[in-house]
Amino acid sequence: MKPVKTGAALSITVLLFYLLCTLVWISVPETFMGFMNALFHGLDFRRLETGRAFSWWDVVYPAVVFAIWLFAAGVFFAWLRNRLDNEG
Repeated sequence: MKPVKTGAALSITVLLFYLLCTLVWISVPETFMGFMNALFHGLDFRRLETGRAFSWWDVVYPAVVFAIWLFAAGVFFAWLRNRLDNEG
C-alpha cells in the first residue's frame, strides 16, 4: 500500500462527500436535517443552526481542514498497515 496515494485517495473521497453533503444541505435544508438526525440516532442537529447568513468560508475552511487531516490519517494508515504486514 502506498502511503501518499492512500492519503490522497482518502482525502479526496471525504472532500467530495463533504461537498456533496453541503450541496444537499443548501438545496433541501429541512430534509437534510431530518436525515442527519436519523443518521445520528436522533441527535438534534437543528440546535446547531445559528440563523446567521451563509458564508462560503464556512464551507471552504472545514473542507481544507478535512483534506489535510484525512490525508495525514490515510498516510499513517497505509504506513501502519505496511509495517504490520511486514511483521506477520
